[in-house]
Amino acid sequence: MKEYFILQYKMTNRKLKDFGLEPIMGYLLILACFIGLSIYLFHKTEFAQYVYIPISLVLTSKLSEIGRNDFLKLCFSDKYYKLVRVVENFAASFPFLIFLLYKQTLIGSVILVAVSLLLGLSSFKTSLNFTIPTPFYKKPFEFTVGFRNTFFIFLIAYILTFIAISVDNFNLGIFSLLLIFIVVIGFYPKLENEYFVWSFALTAKQFIVEKIKTALFYTTILCLPIVLTLCFFYYTNIVLILAFYFIGCVFLITIIFAKYAAYPNEMNIAEGIIISISVAFPPFLFVFAPYFYTKALKKLERFLI
Repeated sequence: MKEYFILQYKMTNRKLKDFGLEPIMGYLLILACFIGLSIYLFHKTEFAQYVYIPISLVLTSKLSEIGRNDFLKLCFSDKYYKLVRVVENFAASFPFLIFLLYKQTLIGSVILVAVSLLLGLSSFKTSLNFTIPTPFYKKPFEFTVGFRNTFFIFLIAYILTFIAISVDNFNLGIFSLLLIFIVVIGFYPKLENEYFVWSFALTAKQFIVEKIKTALFYTTILCLPIVLTLCFFYYTNIVLILAFYFIGCVFLITIIFAKYAAYPNEMNIAEGIIISISVAFPPFLFVFAPYFYTKALKKLERFLI
């Protein structure tokens, strides 16, 4: 088991070096971005602690990918497999836990640790042969896989909307809408096989347009119950509600551009920093989106007609 974590550490260092950064500098840069965004988030909204737990769950759900865990089960006994999963989940949630403790949000910290450990100790595939139905099967990859891994977070978002209406808290309702976008955006960093891209038999521009249409249509399906509910109960804030929805869509489109701007490689640190800046200052999306779009077209021309 020790060798597995050493291998993961070396692979991470290699990715940083491939980007042109010494590992220590890369880690410091990532830490600085995380702290900066955390401080900004807690400064901007009183519901920041409720953002941390879902984001952490999105990260840990990436560690629960079926193919990856099947490989771990081949490498380790059941005892060590669960131990590896618990350690990985705890490591993914550790930065969030430290910042929550710094902000003295003890209940959120306990919930975060408990859910992370529970996900690490649970096996949803081996005990039940059950497939969660989704409305996204006709346009596979991101939504088909992502929804089944994170469906419980969508339930949380809808419950938060109900609570927001019950206690007359408009900001909590907006947060529930943004939570949908946070989860959906988390679907896109995962890369599909090059053959899957090639099979579209479209031009690079047509492929990007198709991806955007699919993303916006399915995201709208997920957001519509929240948007309609908020518009009905807070009709005086309809413009503001639609503005948040629009900004979320623009950010989602930018993420799609950034994904294929790096394809067939994963998004690198520079692109991550640009996206982080856009989160802090949304108007920058209209500057960076065209840059990623142009770069994505050039990368996709290698795989499409």
